Amino acid sequence: MEAETDVAIVGAGPVGTLLAILLGQKGKRVTLIDKWPTSYDRPRAVTMDHEVARILATLGIDSDNDPLIEYHDELYYWKNADLEDLQLVDWKSVSSSGWRVTYWFNQPELEARLLDMAAKISSIDIVRGWNVTDLDQDTTGVTVSMEETREIVGANGKRRSLRAHYAVGCDGANSLVRETLGIHSVDKGYFFDWLILDMIPKGEYKAEPAQWQLCDPKRPTTIVPGGPGRRRWEFMVLPGESSEEIAKPQSAWRLMEPWGLTPENAELERSAVYRFQARWAEKWRVGRCMIAGDAAHLMPPFAGAGMCTGLRDAVALGWRLNAILEGKMADSVLDSYESERLHHAKHYIDFSQELGSIICIADQDEAAKRDDRMKADLVARDFEPTAGHLVRLGKGAWCLPCTGAGELSTQGIVKMGENQGRFDQVVGTGWMIIGYNANPDADIDPDTRRILETLDAQLVTIGPPGSAAPVIDIDGTYGSWMKTIDATFVVLRPDFYVAATAQSLEVLYSRIKEISEKLQLQIK
Repeated sequence: MEAETDVAIVGAGPVGTLLAILLGQKGKRVTLIDKWPTSYDRPRAVTMDHEVARILATLGIDSDNDPLIEYHDELYYWKNADLEDLQLVDWKSVSSSGWRVTYWFNQPELEARLLDMAAKISSIDIVRGWNVTDLDQDTTGVTVSMEETREIVGANGKRRSLRAHYAVGCDGANSLVRETLGIHSVDKGYFFDWLILDMIPKGEYKAEPAQWQLCDPKRPTTIVPGGPGRRRWEFMVLPGESSEEIAKPQSAWRLMEPWGLTPENAELERSAVYRFQARWAEKWRVGRCMIAGDAAHLMPPFAGAGMCTGLRDAVALGWRLNAILEGKMADSVLDSYESERLHHAKHYIDFSQELGSIICIADQDEAAKRDDRMKADLVARDFEPTAGHLVRLGKGAWCLPCTGAGELSTQGIVKMGENQGRFDQVVGTGWMIIGYNANPDADIDPDTRRILETLDAQLVTIGPPGSAAPVIDIDGTYGSWMKTIDATFVVLRPDFYVAATAQSLEVLYSRIKEISEKLQLQIK
């Protein structure tokens, strides 16, 4: 059967829509399918990290200056019941990837923006109000069966099918795609119920600090922004409490009394109890079908990494599917999507669960021991805030042993000609071969050149201010980074992760050939 679309994506949330955009921008035919006629208009995710800001910047969204995104130049505080500091986390700095550590937004607004971008790309077909019921794949494609969503008023049960080269399930925690593919999940048995209250203050509401965690065993509470003009409170549901009762508006307003918000001076936009879980799918790829986002992993929100992890999935899938559909890579490269991203997601699941084990303590004695331990640790390090750390991908399309390979690349401010700004916006994105004070194209052999031409790779020489390099390292970021990873050359992938590093051209070209083999590159 002839394919009607290149990729069928099930689920038009942020993950599925971002993937559709990344494919559609390269001219791929995409069908984005969602069971509901309109997007869900209530808040969910509210925070994103520097890597997501970097991803959004490639779409023209500047998180530092966007009216729908905010940041706060302050730390993230963990305090006990007596409001003593237990932990300080650096959420005020600019990260090594060139963007601030943490940003805040309202998910429906971000979704609307992404969907608007997708709707303007002619090769993307957005199909709403249709529920995927089955996937049937063979050696040449996937047949996606659908029916009108029965919950929609006026639906009469119409059915249709769609033929695609590949299908991706971005259809959430209760993923039908995952179930249809027979994929099992690993469940860590981590269950805590939390009440999420999203508030819109009427007028100015000053929160000091703006972002903090109250580790009070009487009621562990998270207090954070919810995007410009919004605030979020998260309250742990205590043992013996009814989730239904605590989510009622009258209960919600009682919990808000100590914080000065009432029905008279604020709007309760959303009150919902969530069960925080920790689990991941054992497989993310079955033949021509993949899963991503919540369909592949669920994690407690304590690290604010759930949606961020899903958007990373979309980017990792995007460059692979684009290359496969262009005939540049064998589809075996999708195996490395699973191995890289599964390992990465498991790290954040474990980290989120570790944070939750500290926060979700409802026993007074246990909480007192925790407080003493954390206060002593904070004093021992002279109240130095903790910073984020680089998380290496699982085994995949990158080289070992290479210092820095498999990690998110550093990004600094550069100047090229008359243009100055972050590297991604000034030089570009995609496959990059960067040499610091060295030309990566100096003595390239024909085989390596064919590899780079197949990848459409840019070869870039960066040098310090005053040098004759075409790209100038304005703030010294690249010089410091190269020194840290003991490299002269770096190979960057389209998802900003380091594929390889090298000190010499000979080693660089050898590692480029190794990367080509890992990608199963179809050389021109």
